[in-house]
Amino acid sequence: VCVLPYDAKRDEVVLIEQFRVGVIGKHENPWLIEMVAGLIDKKEEPEEVAHREAQEEAGLTFNALWPITKYFPSPGGSNEFVHLYLGKCDSEGAGGLHGLVEEAEDIRVSVWSFDDAMQAVRDGRIVNAATIIAMQWLALNRAEVRGLWS
Repeated sequence: VCVLPYDAKRDEVVLIEQFRVGVIGKHENPWLIEMVAGLIDKKEEPEEVAHREAQEEAGLTFNALWPITKYFPSPGGSNEFVHLYLGKCDSEGAGGLHGLVEEAEDIRVSVWSFDDAMQAVRDGRIVNAATIIAMQWLALNRAEVRGLWS
C-alpha cells in the first residue's frame, strides 16, 4: 500500500525520505524521496494499512482516501501488488523525524508544494515509481481533487 498525503487547501504533498540499501552504487543518494507505504498484514485491508502507516511514518491522519490505481510493479519477477491512494491530510505542522524504533525506521518527513514536488519528478530527484505514478495522477486530477477536498 502506497499513499500520497495531499493537503488540497494548501496544495501541498507530504513526502518522506528513507535510506534504501538497494540503491547504493546505483543512485547518487541512497536516501530516496517517497510516499507513505507499508505491507498488508494478514486479515488487514489496504485502507487500514494506509491509515496505520501514515501515523507511523509521518505522524499524519488521513481524513479521506482516494483510490488512484492498483498494479503489479514488476510482474516478470514478482507477484507484488500495489494499492495506490491519495490521502487527504492537513500538512500544517507536518515534518520532522518519524518511524518505529522496533522496525529500525529512520524517516525524514517534509512538506512540499505541489509544484516543487512535480519539479523533483521532472529533474530526477524522485526516482521511486509509485511516487512518480501518484504525482502524475495528481497532476492530471488536481483540479477535481481540489474542488472536492478544499
